[in-house]
Amino acid sequence: MNALAKGTFRSLLNYNYRVWAAGAIVSNIGTWMQRTAQDWLVLTYLTHRNATAMGVVIALQFAPQLLLLPFTGFAADRFDRRKLLMLTQASMGTLALALGIFTVTGIVQLWHVYVFAFLLGCATAFDTPPRQTFVSDLVGDKDLSNAIALNSTSFNIARMIGPAVAGVLIASVGTGWVFMINAASFGAVLISLFLLRTSQLHVERRASPSRGSFAEGFRYVWNRPDLKAALLMFFFIGTFGFNFSIYISTMSVKVFHAGASQFGLLTSLMAVGSVIGALLSARREKPQFAVLLTGAAIFGFAFVLAAFMPNYWMFGVALAILGMSAQTFSTTANGLVQMSTEPAMRGRVVAILMAVAMGGTPLGSPIVGWVADTFGSRTALWVGAAAGIVATAVGLRYLARYRHLQVHILAGRLRVSFDKPDESGQAFEVEDIPQAIPAAEQKITPIGTNP
Repeated sequence: MNALAKGTFRSLLNYNYRVWAAGAIVSNIGTWMQRTAQDWLVLTYLTHRNATAMGVVIALQFAPQLLLLPFTGFAADRFDRRKLLMLTQASMGTLALALGIFTVTGIVQLWHVYVFAFLLGCATAFDTPPRQTFVSDLVGDKDLSNAIALNSTSFNIARMIGPAVAGVLIASVGTGWVFMINAASFGAVLISLFLLRTSQLHVERRASPSRGSFAEGFRYVWNRPDLKAALLMFFFIGTFGFNFSIYISTMSVKVFHAGASQFGLLTSLMAVGSVIGALLSARREKPQFAVLLTGAAIFGFAFVLAAFMPNYWMFGVALAILGMSAQTFSTTANGLVQMSTEPAMRGRVVAILMAVAMGGTPLGSPIVGWVADTFGSRTALWVGAAAGIVATAVGLRYLARYRHLQVHILAGRLRVSFDKPDESGQAFEVEDIPQAIPAAEQKITPIGTNP
């Protein structure tokens, strides 16, 4: 028990977190089943392997993250997050049921998927900030970083299971029933929300309604160079790198000529790496900027590796590396942003993070889809590689400008040093790090104080 309390799974000692996690993993499996079925429906049934159409679907699904930004973050800070999550989860379940009915009855058309994708994006836009910040209500600030990482672990375990199951179901009973099963899975998270002990929730002070609440979040971020750097890095990787549905589906169908079950398996192989990345993040006591930088660099390298893989299984190995780096990056960014933000501002800042990470997808996904259709699936992978390289450059610039990054050779070994931040995000002293890559595992004071 003591080992659990200090180790990777310490947040599971908390009753409320255990209940939430149990419901969330069931719902997450259903969500990944639907994502796989929707991609397959668009790519093989409603179009003739048209990656651009898939890019439009993804764009419509993520556009509301930007369009509704003035309202979503403030809602997470202002209203009861538990009740807000009940509303959003029920809405997403209803949309999944409706799409399932349309598909099972055979009346579904591409424009129907576009409409459902946009409506689902609206519900998700209001769901994401409270779901990310609700973790602090469950466990408090002490285990916040660990709980964020375990949430990511749960999400990616579902990512391993869901697509593989969806592939089998698509081949046996059809895509429509996959949507119906996902609709039923939302019942699990709704039940978990009802079962929580509300008296044990760590509810912080709620934001007061005011005309400047939306702008206040941006002013807060603008005055924090550390937050701006993390958000800009997430913009490039989220916009051009996180279009995994396009990358995997086009490589699977166009290059390796795989079937539905093999397509689902590739997504599951990527999720294996994601789970490893999430568990490694859960072991760390606090998120570190050096880990964020390392994750971005490996992310770019993994895309380059994937572009050269000659067969299905070697491509799957590259996807596992990509999943580990992507999860390390996103979990660390989420933890850094949440733990360095004042509780009363946390919902708005996380909404900005999610809008930057996912709201850029409407720009990136059609571009990636067009590149895949015009120049080939392997060429499209270089777009993701460029995103990782540019994000790494942004992180290095922040360290050089605000934390006096220095790289030098000492006794034949590469040495990297930069200033540690104080609670306001300002640098105040230099910490020497033995090597560039092992720097990710050093104890570096986190940005700020406290997805």
